[in-house]
Amino acid sequence: MMAVPLMDEALKAELRALYRRADRHYHGLGHIDELLRLAGDHRAALADPEAVEAAIWFHDAIYDSRRNNNEEKSAALAADRLADRTDAQRLRRITDMIEATARHVVPDIADEAACGDAALFLDMDLAILGAQAEIFDAYERAIRLEYAWVDDTAWRAGRGAVLRSFLSRPRIFHTDLFRESHEARARDNLSRSLAALAIRQA
Repeated sequence: MMAVPLMDEALKAELRALYRRADRHYHGLGHIDELLRLAGDHRAALADPEAVEAAIWFHDAIYDSRRNNNEEKSAALAADRLADRTDAQRLRRITDMIEATARHVVPDIADEAACGDAALFLDMDLAILGAQAEIFDAYERAIRLEYAWVDDTAWRAGRGAVLRSFLSRPRIFHTDLFRESHEARARDNLSRSLAALAIRQA
């Protein structure tokens, strides 16, 4: 009997429907497609590329900008949909990666190879921070649209806190690969965005 694939077309179709919702200005299919592209580019560096692909597909499956438990709910959805497709240990690694996107801190995974996959997955998720300026600016505009219900004063305070939290880290990216290619530009983009928020406040 053939093994059930971790991600089949029916499951992807279910998730695509979630990512096509009208409120997904950034956290939609474009984001997923870009992460899948990056995962393909770095496939040789991944110990379990299929598990990382599953984490990519599920990590923003549940997204409501008014809630703070999206990652937990997305992980729960992954646990439900993938339970019959893989073993419990592998499934836990997938859900750990999804939940780690809440703070973008590498989860405490004993397996060194799985820990490396999680670090690369998180760096791919944050790659937009180190994108070219015009791409980063479009991302910032899309995030603002997802929080259109927040007034400007609260947005400047909340978004400013998020940007400063990343800038305050000794390293934004976990892997040498992404630190070398994305860290400097990410810090430039974040600093520029913070300055723009301050200007709009003045």
